[in-house]
Amino acid sequence: MRSRKNIEFEEILSDKSVEGSVREVPVSERTFFVFVSFVVLIVGIAIVELLWLNVGKRDQYVERALDNVSDSKVKHSPRGIIFDRFEKAMTENAPAFNVYLIPQKLPIDIVQREEAIKRIADILKMSEWELVQKIGDRDWSLSGKMLLSDDITQDQLVELSSSEHLGISIEESFRRIHSVPYAFSEFIGYTGLVNKEDISNDSNLTIDDQIGRSGLEMYYDQFLRGINGKDVVYKTARGEIKNERIEREPKPGKNVITYIDSELQTVFYNSLKKQLEFLGRDVGVGIAIDPRNGEVLALTSVPGFDPHKIGSALVDSRRPLFNRTIAGVYNPGSTIKPLVAVAALTENIITPVSSFFSSGMLEIPNPYNPSLPSRFPDNKAHGWVNVRSAIARSSNVFFYIVGGGYQNQKGLGIYKLKEWWGAFGLAERTGIDIPGEKVGFLPDPEWKEKATDDPWRLGDTYHVSIGQGDFSVTPIELLNYICAIANGGTLYKPRVVDRINGVDGSELLKTYPSVIRDLKTKISSSALHEVQEGMKDTIEMSYGTGYLLHDIPMRIAAKSGTAQVQNNAKTNAFFVGYAPAEDPKIAILVLVENSREGSLNATPVAREVLLWYYNNRLKEL
Repeated sequence: MRSRKNIEFEEILSDKSVEGSVREVPVSERTFFVFVSFVVLIVGIAIVELLWLNVGKRDQYVERALDNVSDSKVKHSPRGIIFDRFEKAMTENAPAFNVYLIPQKLPIDIVQREEAIKRIADILKMSEWELVQKIGDRDWSLSGKMLLSDDITQDQLVELSSSEHLGISIEESFRRIHSVPYAFSEFIGYTGLVNKEDISNDSNLTIDDQIGRSGLEMYYDQFLRGINGKDVVYKTARGEIKNERIEREPKPGKNVITYIDSELQTVFYNSLKKQLEFLGRDVGVGIAIDPRNGEVLALTSVPGFDPHKIGSALVDSRRPLFNRTIAGVYNPGSTIKPLVAVAALTENIITPVSSFFSSGMLEIPNPYNPSLPSRFPDNKAHGWVNVRSAIARSSNVFFYIVGGGYQNQKGLGIYKLKEWWGAFGLAERTGIDIPGEKVGFLPDPEWKEKATDDPWRLGDTYHVSIGQGDFSVTPIELLNYICAIANGGTLYKPRVVDRINGVDGSELLKTYPSVIRDLKTKISSSALHEVQEGMKDTIEMSYGTGYLLHDIPMRIAAKSGTAQVQNNAKTNAFFVGYAPAEDPKIAILVLVENSREGSLNATPVAREVLLWYYNNRLKEL
């Protein structure tokens, strides 16, 4: 082996030759610029990250740091109370306890930790697998604790409080309760804990906040939701209590006073529910509005829901969380006929004495096959009818002719029909202060050709003239147009809330009548009078479709309706009307989905509601 000291002369020369071939080359400006830019970029990213950690996530990390040296408990604030028009409370905040899991306080030992989780699951009547799944699915970046239950019994409270090393924190809270279960759920709605998306949309929210998820609870959440307080207990490194202090006192939410008549609401709901049970049906809608100003007196549907069993409501095939009063879309059926009559009279298509003969159908010659004419049925043979009797009897033939024309009689035609529907608000949202409102659909020839490649035919005009075909409205749109008929031509925005008050009673917000459209200059006053008389005849004449209500001791104007849906496999029953007819103070809508006998199934509910209203709200005036 050759020693390192015995270096051959040739090797030295070899190294020297290599050394001589190496020379310094200056770095190009471009390379230097790229290098400096890269360094600046890395430093910039580091600075941004530090700023984000120190500013953007400061509160989160401060909270985590405090958790290591303290115990903090949220002092939950009560939500504002929702009152009816007579200042009767329709919600309340019942005392409750929230149970939170804090993983960092669970035993370190794996076996003890598993025993603690099993113990928690047993006390709360959860499966151990369900609890482990919740822990695994939790986004712990939002908070170091997780809500396990917001509605524990006294026995569960005692068990949890007396058990050690469970990693549990119990906080006093409130449980939101409706004074009349189910009947108020449609317009009050429900609340729920915030999630990550809520917090990203509103930086003022914290993980402990309850927010409105539907109804008034959602629409007026910024007023109803209070500000939670916080108690902090500081500890030593050994876990001994060092100091206790209230970091923030809770501030209760504001109170909301509505135009709802809670007694009327309850009567409406119970009457509708009873009728549906009698018919063996599941779904119905009830609305009441003051036509003088748009104040909503009742807004209900069956089935209602329990705000504390939302999970059950979500899987209910009847869809109780779907607000049909403002978002259900239906063929209006014959309830559209008063509007068609107003249009035809105002446009001089007919006069009050114009009469057409109903033999039970309208027959249109078929140019391609004369032996097979097109037949459009009436509900029965009515003989000669004018506009008043056609409304009262609900004659289809009369309105086929008025809408689409027949032989030498000119009709309104689809474009004029659509113009009048739009004027009465059937192509737009009413603006009611409940979230989730939808809008109906007004068909026309251009839409049909684009959607089906088929031309618009006379039969299409006939169908929409009696509220069938592709023509659809929401219940709130439908009743709002009836209110405009009742009050002489003013389309008001429906309003549920009257005012919002602070805890001290100070008025923070007040609503006033809001006119969507004044139709008095568009509508002929004589036309409106004829239609109103026809709606009175619906109740007062023995042939009227609403004769069941004739003995109520006040004059009522109304229109019933039947709409065939799902290729005539099902029938929806409607009743719309207002009273007293000479000075309307209430307008109502009743809808029974999948009725047995058409409009006859909605009329008993209307009778019970209007009779109650007369005896309890009008008779004493």
